[in-house]
Amino acid sequence: MASPPLAAAALVPQGCNNGCSAEGTGEGGSKEAVETFKAEDLIITRATILKEKPDSSTPVFGTVFTDHMLTVEWSLELGWEKPRIKPLQNLPLHPGSSAFHYAVELFEGLKAFRGVDNKIRLFWPNLNMDRMYRSAMRATLLAFDKKELLECIQQLVKLDEEWVPYSTSASLYIRPTFIGTESSLGIKKPTKALLFVILSPMGPYFSTGSFNPVSLWAEVCKSLERWDRRLQDGRELWLISFCPM
Repeated sequence: MASPPLAAAALVPQGCNNGCSAEGTGEGGSKEAVETFKAEDLIITRATILKEKPDSSTPVFGTVFTDHMLTVEWSLELGWEKPRIKPLQNLPLHPGSSAFHYAVELFEGLKAFRGVDNKIRLFWPNLNMDRMYRSAMRATLLAFDKKELLECIQQLVKLDEEWVPYSTSASLYIRPTFIGTESSLGIKKPTKALLFVILSPMGPYFSTGSFNPVSLWAEVCKSLERWDRRLQDGRELWLISFCPM
């Protein structure tokens, strides 16, 4: 039986206004024209032992991961290396890595859905790539080609497509992450970095289900109203203090 294709048309956002193609301001990051990695150079090493997939009706967010992951390494000496899809494995990181000590890191989050037509679709993933790029600039990480990264992510999802739940109330969560890996203490731009992507099948985020709302009480305070807009559209792992209730 042929594998269901990823729906290419679903990757192109329609009716998107300001901000869809933002290149970032370059504040703090390395925005110079570096040689980026290319999806056509992707090296794929398939897992020899595949894990049992969870019941699509009961996946718990972020607890089970697919068979493969995507990694792309960068260093000041060698630049971007070839992207690799390989069996999911632990990361060999030095305890002095800048991601641990100075939060030189960021993450994104998007989903792959299986439609009633059995096609797999990503929901406006280019917007996630735009935001990830802006976050990288602010976190003093490296510039990358958003289209090339998205193509690599698509190839990863295709390889693990059977992990996309056969359900309209569940999806495959995609977590791109970018971290500084230089083994040096001190606040500076990292000379080594790692971009990686992992996948995890998930059901509704809340236990009440996809379409059962939860009751929340919130009060807007002045400090949140004045929150700098530049901090609202990124996902850097910084500590942010909210006003007390």
